[in-house]
Amino acid sequence: MTTLENRPNTALLVVDVQNGVVAGAHERDAVVANIGCLVGKARREGIPVVWVQHSDEHLASGSDDWRIVPELTPGGAEPLVEKNYGDSFEATILETVLSGLGVGQLVVVGAQTDACIRSTLHGAFARGYDATLVGDAHTTEDQTAWGAPSPDQVIAHTNLYWTYQAAPGRTAGTVATREVDFAGTS
Repeated sequence: MTTLENRPNTALLVVDVQNGVVAGAHERDAVVANIGCLVGKARREGIPVVWVQHSDEHLASGSDDWRIVPELTPGGAEPLVEKNYGDSFEATILETVLSGLGVGQLVVVGAQTDACIRSTLHGAFARGYDATLVGDAHTTEDQTAWGAPSPDQVIAHTNLYWTYQAAPGRTAGTVATREVDFAGTS
């Protein structure tokens, strides 16, 4: 029940599943396969798929590392949002794209769990969107050398706290790929 008026639709938001972002990610192949399943399901059900692609000084726009992984191919009519910050809404056209599609509910997948996924979930929720995280369709790389928990712990913790996220007039939650029901989230 989004707080955004006249926004009854759901979209699958695929965040930063790029060669250079997921190359060393935890359970990369399984996560990319789950995302591929969800993209296929969304397309079959007529649910918009919105792609987000990050670039910065370490991920140059147009480079091979910047490209979406070869297992996933954005459809020609599917919006592609370029971003330079963790939150996919920050200084991008994402809000305009979603508004144009009448979207008030997001199903979020992608990378990196502890950076762009976290920032985008919170950014969406703070802006009035319902936001569902697919618990087995996001990943991160190992940052333990810098004091972070192991990737499996980062993912598990994010899944746990997003399950219990709450705010007036909005819903959040975490589901598994097999549990995603696009019709039930709109």
